[in-house]
Amino acid sequence: MKDEILAHINDPGQLEKIYRTNKGNFKRAFSTLYPELKGNTLADFWNERLKYESDEINWGTSRELLFVIIASLMAGIIAKLPAFFSINEDFFYPRNIGFIVFPLLTAYFAWKNKLSTSKITFIVGATLVGVIFINFLPNVKKSDTLILSCIHLLLFLWSVLGFAFVGEIRNDEQKRLSFLKYNGDLVVMTTLILIAGAIMTGITIGLFSLIGFNIEEFYFKNVGIFGLAAAPIVGTYLTQTNPQLVGKVSPVIAKLFSPLVAVMLVVYLIAIVYSRKNPYNDREFLLIFNALLIGVMAIIFFSVAETSKTTKSSTQIWVLFLLSAITILVNGVALSAILYRISEWGFTPNRTAVLGGNVLILINLLLVTAQLFRVLSKKADITGVGKAIAFYLPVYFVWTIIVTFLFPLIFGFK
Repeated sequence: MKDEILAHINDPGQLEKIYRTNKGNFKRAFSTLYPELKGNTLADFWNERLKYESDEINWGTSRELLFVIIASLMAGIIAKLPAFFSINEDFFYPRNIGFIVFPLLTAYFAWKNKLSTSKITFIVGATLVGVIFINFLPNVKKSDTLILSCIHLLLFLWSVLGFAFVGEIRNDEQKRLSFLKYNGDLVVMTTLILIAGAIMTGITIGLFSLIGFNIEEFYFKNVGIFGLAAAPIVGTYLTQTNPQLVGKVSPVIAKLFSPLVAVMLVVYLIAIVYSRKNPYNDREFLLIFNALLIGVMAIIFFSVAETSKTTKSSTQIWVLFLLSAITILVNGVALSAILYRISEWGFTPNRTAVLGGNVLILINLLLVTAQLFRVLSKKADITGVGKAIAFYLPVYFVWTIIVTFLFPLIFGFK
């Protein structure tokens, strides 16, 4: 996007065309470029235009709105397939919940970014491989590899969505960080949509109950499931056409929660010492401990994505550095616990998956922390942290492929 803007900085018509193609990416790329373009009449105009915040909601083009409506209906129909074809829900939803939304979001960005035929073929092929593989896995009760495949398939589909968002395989840290930022914005927007939907649901059911109609079952099985399926799609549409809606909320959340999470982790580690629970002998506690680690990693990534766009405050960098350092300690505890369990009881699908995930996260955390230290030492700027995160994202994609598609074969569907 930055290269396109620079190439057409003196072409008003082409700049407008690029802007309308992807307003969110254009705004972020232009804000990064503007300091070196200041003084150019057209660049100054675009700077003022992009800084202007209208109170009106932009509903995009009619074609885009139609695409979103059709995609939302399709998501609801996919979610209702068990009811339409009498498919066992316990079989369908764990394996296919990711296909309700992810392929449609991927199609949206593939269409928006006008991806080439070869890239679309890759996306379709990867999605079909996932659909066929997960649904043809043996329906074995209490299969750890099946559960791991279902969980990591969601991450696999998320990675395919990231490819459609970025539009290329080569490392473009700006686009990859924009993808992480999009995920944070989407969580905020989707949560707001779901809260509004829950309020509307309560009012609707209450009004009908007043006149003697109990519509709870019908509403949740039909209207509710369509609404849940459509929420991420509508949230994506709103964040892309109106980046200003959550543009100021997300940085505030990043700044607010980063120090709070850091304090919580310190208190939590101290509490572990005084509690009788520990991840070495308690399997459930180890799983929750690793879920906590993944959540903190997500906050660090999102905070870095926001920081690289909004501020270079040394205080915020210090907070991120301390949070990363503490998270390395948490990761060390989790890693030592899983190694202890493997030495005592041997390898299992779950222990192998947790071990691999912890090692990958630890390496990534060390890279990010080292870059944050360089920023604090004035040896580099914040973009180096973004590059460390962006460069490493494909590694997680490769790991999801291994766990999703190879673990069932390696461990014999156990």
